[in-house]
Amino acid sequence: MIARYGYDVVGVVLAICLVGILVAWLFVDGRAVKIVVSLLLGGLLLFTLYFFRDPERNTPTEDGLVISPADGTVLSVQETREEDFLHADAVQVSIFMSPLNVHVNRYPLTGVVGFFRHYPGEFLVAFDDKASLRNERTHIGICHPRGNVLFKQIAGFVARRIVAEVRVGDQTTAGRRFGMIKFGSRVDVLVPRGAEVQVKAGDRTVAGETVLAVLPRKG
Repeated sequence: MIARYGYDVVGVVLAICLVGILVAWLFVDGRAVKIVVSLLLGGLLLFTLYFFRDPERNTPTEDGLVISPADGTVLSVQETREEDFLHADAVQVSIFMSPLNVHVNRYPLTGVVGFFRHYPGEFLVAFDDKASLRNERTHIGICHPRGNVLFKQIAGFVARRIVAEVRVGDQTTAGRRFGMIKFGSRVDVLVPRGAEVQVKAGDRTVAGETVLAVLPRKG
């Protein structure tokens, strides 16, 4: 299954590859050259299709679970202060998405979107600590009875296109697709300080399946 967020890119790459192969076989001398050109363009098309793959996921449904919004590797788990939406101390889980990961993003929590903002910025490498504050990014806050959660889509050095089909007031369902970051990126998830974090640096995450944290019960 191909992510609908990548239909435009896949269409352009497909057209370029088909035209390139046709031109090579009609106008280029040398069978070996024609084969090399065809293989290179075919490889480009296959990589593009692979990058925009969108597999189905089985999302846990227990209340209060914060699910990973992205495939990737946990860069760090650290305490921080968040003033945009949580206005409180928080624990930040940072996930690096390499160009080989699935890049479709999914809601980490069932609730209501209470905050959404896009920040223009730089394009530092996604694993740089400063990327969370200086790179182009979106901040999305979800309200939940057991605690609010903020997560960020952060563009990396290669990624220059963030897709987020999100509006304040939208109902969210954990594991449901809402966007993607194209060609390498990072996602930060900030949970209340009292949440039970379930991952550590170096762990691999699967969007829509891996439990990052459990929100504390009220009362």
